[in-house]
Amino acid sequence: MRPLALPALEGPGLIWSRFELDAAVSDLAATLITRGTRVLATWMDNGPAWVVADLAAHAAGIVHVPLPVFFTPQQVAHVLQAAGVDTLLADPAGTAVLPQVPQQACRVAGRPLALVGLAGRPVPMPPSTSKITFTSGTTGAPKGVCLDDRAMQAAAAGLVAALEPLAIRSHLCVLPLAVLLENLAGVLAPLAHGATVVVPPLAEVGLTGSSAFEAAQFHHALLRYRPNSVILLPQMLRAWTGWLRHHGMSAPGCLKIVAVGGAAVGAPLVQAARERGIPAFEGYGLSEGASVQTLNLPGADRAGSVGRPLPHARLRVAPDGEIEVTGTLMAGYLGDGAAPPAWWSTGDLGRIDADGFVYVEGRKRNVLITGFGRNVSPEWVETALRSQEVLLQAVVFGDGQPALSAVVWPLSATLPDAEIDAAVQAANAGLPDYARVGRWVRARAAFDARSGLATANGRPQRAAILSLHADALGIAPAAPQKGNHALLP
Repeated sequence: MRPLALPALEGPGLIWSRFELDAAVSDLAATLITRGTRVLATWMDNGPAWVVADLAAHAAGIVHVPLPVFFTPQQVAHVLQAAGVDTLLADPAGTAVLPQVPQQACRVAGRPLALVGLAGRPVPMPPSTSKITFTSGTTGAPKGVCLDDRAMQAAAAGLVAALEPLAIRSHLCVLPLAVLLENLAGVLAPLAHGATVVVPPLAEVGLTGSSAFEAAQFHHALLRYRPNSVILLPQMLRAWTGWLRHHGMSAPGCLKIVAVGGAAVGAPLVQAARERGIPAFEGYGLSEGASVQTLNLPGADRAGSVGRPLPHARLRVAPDGEIEVTGTLMAGYLGDGAAPPAWWSTGDLGRIDADGFVYVEGRKRNVLITGFGRNVSPEWVETALRSQEVLLQAVVFGDGQPALSAVVWPLSATLPDAEIDAAVQAANAGLPDYARVGRWVRARAAFDARSGLATANGRPQRAAILSLHADALGIAPAAPQKGNHALLP
């Protein structure tokens, strides 16, 4: 049943009805139209103001370019130029990277912000573009995915239909709103359903930058807001599950679904989470498909899979094992005039079982061929390693080598080597001999966007990791690779 008379938006010191939200959206849309804005970029922390700006751009027929708060000034400058942004809406402190540009102070949803006029020149983009989502991919320069209203609305409607039996009344936004997944599944879909979108600052839910996560702070936010749903990255789920186990606690009973993606999750982590009362369900998607494509759901859940296709998505597997999708495809890439094909090749390898459940088995370009000619998907081995409680992160190499090597990041920096080795051997015990790790080294930095060793949603930057650890592993660094796909981007 569709929830009635619920607040539409909640944030620090603010609880708005849909009427109040729509009024704020209309006011900001009118301001943007008066300014002659064509392309609006937003660069701000999570909060009601971000939601108002996103909806106002749509209402005004303006292209919205959300900028993650963790983007560096260099990345911001690249995006502003690449997208032809002529107006920036940002926290006043953020505008310090743009000296000597005209600014207009404004308040949106009670928050002081700055409207900055930029000399953005029109750039080629698909005419139907409504939003450009930039992801860091596997290289340092962000890449723009142009989305139109049709795709985003269809994806949001598909989520609403799939989640209807859960009667979600409130969703707590935990990921940055500039991340397409939270934008679509955490804002657009709940609003379309009539649920409350709760948008506190990221620090309040325990997230700092792109990758630093404090599970205790997150748990406190859950107890305060009592949401029915949240979206987490695998590392966040792993940290929260471990924190609950350490304190002998369970997840709050208000949660009906915790959607997890961004990287391979694995059945052991999902099972460990559920043992702590976390209703964790793995899903899969990509920016080029307007985010989420598949999702396990209560009553339609299969261990090790990423679920069945949602109502808006269709998936198939090509003869070479690559997953292809259609249904809510992007309008195109920014700066590339080519229209997307009818079926999009995701670059992910996988299979679909007789009941329609999708299994992602690794990246096509990441497949390793050992010195003995055996094909190994590193994601398979990495999931086995991360399933060990003391290993937080792991990346596997070994193309052309007689045995696989791994770079690991333990749960604690003080963990003895002997315990790490025991964990690696425990993972090896469940793998065939050709997929076992013969050598491992401690990572020299955390796998996160700040170190340059991972993308914002947790995907490892394999070339950067290998380059940093090649001497310790005794193998040559890999050449940089390009890509832009992810589990639940």
